[in-house]
Amino acid sequence: MRKASSTPLQKTPTGISGLDEVTLGGLPTGRPTLICGYAGCGKTLFGLEFLVRGAEEFNEPGVMIAFEEKPEELATNVASLGFDLVKLQKQKKIRIDYIHIDRTEIEETGEYDLEGLFIRLNHAIDSIGAKRVVLDTIENLFAGLDNVGILRAELRRLFAFLKSKGVTAVITGERGEKTLTRQGLEEYVSDCVILLDNRVINQITTRRLRIVKYRGTTHGTNEYPFLIDEDGISVLPVTSLVLDKQVSSKTVSSGIPNLDQMLSMRGFYQGSSILVSGTAGTGKTSVAANFINAACERGEKSLYFAFEESPHQICRNMLSIGMNLQKHVDSGLLKFFASRPTLHGLEMHLVAIHKAIREFKPKVVVLDPITNLITVGSVSDVKSMLVRLIDFLQSEGITVMFTALSLNNIVNEQTDEGVSSLVDAWVLIRDIELNGERNRGLYVIKSRGMKHSNQVREFVITDDGLDLIEVYVGPDGVLTGSAREEHEIAEETGVLLHSNAMSRKDREIERKKKLLQMRIENLRTEFESTEEELNKVYVEEEIKKQAASNTRMKLMALRKSQTDVQTSVVKKSKKN
Repeated sequence: MRKASSTPLQKTPTGISGLDEVTLGGLPTGRPTLICGYAGCGKTLFGLEFLVRGAEEFNEPGVMIAFEEKPEELATNVASLGFDLVKLQKQKKIRIDYIHIDRTEIEETGEYDLEGLFIRLNHAIDSIGAKRVVLDTIENLFAGLDNVGILRAELRRLFAFLKSKGVTAVITGERGEKTLTRQGLEEYVSDCVILLDNRVINQITTRRLRIVKYRGTTHGTNEYPFLIDEDGISVLPVTSLVLDKQVSSKTVSSGIPNLDQMLSMRGFYQGSSILVSGTAGTGKTSVAANFINAACERGEKSLYFAFEESPHQICRNMLSIGMNLQKHVDSGLLKFFASRPTLHGLEMHLVAIHKAIREFKPKVVVLDPITNLITVGSVSDVKSMLVRLIDFLQSEGITVMFTALSLNNIVNEQTDEGVSSLVDAWVLIRDIELNGERNRGLYVIKSRGMKHSNQVREFVITDDGLDLIEVYVGPDGVLTGSAREEHEIAEETGVLLHSNAMSRKDREIERKKKLLQMRIENLRTEFESTEEELNKVYVEEEIKKQAASNTRMKLMALRKSQTDVQTSVVKKSKKN
């Protein structure tokens, strides 16, 4: 069986930040795309940015047929976004035609066709070699026309004409009560339909974009928040992220050496997410600022999103603990983004954070505190936003630290907006009340991928910065503050007393040793004297024995001599 050959649908990149990612390449080339929504959702701006980006970035000239606003009005409206329509028109990269249609004329004649529009549009396209076309808005073409048959036929003719010219067209339309457009027919003949929404929830406005259909290709099907600011439209494809990020084995310091010592890798993994939670006044912002300060000292660009304090207030407060953040701001390594959570909806905050990170390209990001975001959304909404943000930061290899306010001293994920189960490391700072004092204890609750200390360390904030010191465990539990100092003094006193006692005992032992040595010496002397006396007796006896022996020998010799004399006399007498 022979396989049918298929050619993938060609797409034209819009140049609108994030939209090409959602559409997996852009709008269908040579086909019409319908942009629909209520008034104020950004349809006209969408069409104009599509043309401007095409002309400036992709060298594709474009034509806009406006039925509501004149060219000079459009140029003025988008000048604040940095779009110079007058210049682009002079360069023949963009052409804007204004067509005024009077409803009364349509109602009076009773006949209607778009032949005049086709002629005018054809001339505009050919005059600059346009590749892109925008019609804004289509309702004005059929205002007051009730004949559905004629309406459907003319719509098909219009779309067929645009396809025959090979232009990538964007057609804007007002949303109906129960349909995507007022006539309810445009969405059926369009190859791509994008719905823009500008909703208000709890007095907070959020713009969202959804691709309703896209013939011939897959596309993102979720709702995506989009932001309109001085750079135009930015779409964040927050829900299309998947868990396939690369991870790093390198670590970054927390900025507190003793906290690094509590982690087996001597710091947090680069590209990981860290949560610092605690009750009010425990020093969460100080930890976050210290983390940022350490990153800047390493020469790494950092972003600080503050939802509670102004940048000047944070810089002033950190000076009191020996940190000069202003110098990092001046050097360009540190940038603050401070706003009240109620300024935008959650999705808009997410888009703004996403955009700021894309532009500044930091290595370290801090959000302080995330619990303030609960004022513009439910806990589940905040958690959903943070899930998307963490996924995005992990994909970019950016290390992020969140601070969260715990409403009580009970450790639970609800008070930390459920993000504690999502982050890679969780540091908890709690109040320890003892002896009428409130001190701080720091715990490392978890740190994925590395061993960490299970001990409680006393967290102290001094004029020279932040530090962790060993806590003392007494009979009543952990000792901190003055109780710890009292225990240290008692221990030092005990050491001194013990040392003094040991010294006294050593001296006593030394004296006893000397006394014993003297006694031993006396006994040795006495022994030698006794031994000498005994030896003297033995010597005298030997002398006496020797003397007696000598006397005997002399006597015997004498007697022998006398005997010899007598014998000689006798012999002489006999001779005579």
